[in-house]
Amino acid sequence: MTDDSTPETIWEGRFIKMVKQGKWEYASRCRGIGAAVIVAITDDDEVILVEQYRVPLGRTCLELPAGLIGDVEAGEPLVEAARRELEEETGYRAGVIEPLGFFHSSPGMVSEGFTLVRARELVKVGPGGGDAEEDITVHVVPRAMLTAFVAQKRADGAAMDVKLLLLLADTLLA
Repeated sequence: MTDDSTPETIWEGRFIKMVKQGKWEYASRCRGIGAAVIVAITDDDEVILVEQYRVPLGRTCLELPAGLIGDVEAGEPLVEAARRELEEETGYRAGVIEPLGFFHSSPGMVSEGFTLVRARELVKVGPGGGDAEEDITVHVVPRAMLTAFVAQKRADGAAMDVKLLLLLADTLLA
């Protein structure tokens, strides 16, 4: 069943807008901005994760590195944006960025999706931590210890981004 009514923007900010279409209300990105989510695994089989305070959650959240595409420069290519965001957030530079597909994070509430990319040939080139407006903690976690690390972070009160399920599926479904 489709809703052929015309979308109506109820409110628009710098990055998101609220839309009403028929009986549906949802959030959408503005100006064609996209997002890249980065699965970065070192040659030593360590996963690079970030933790940062998220205002909507009221606490820190453990996440895969990610960032917006086209927020700095319209038409920015996916691979360049992913490379820029990975280095800015984590301090790691990727020799190879490989797109893995486009996914929707919460399709009943937001129209936004993200392109998942894999970053390989990683080299530590800086401290990471994000830009001046961000306070990102970088975690480099051996994949063999990931389940225990996530459990400890959860016990400490951190929120978990749903995209972590990508890395935890084997242990959750065992």
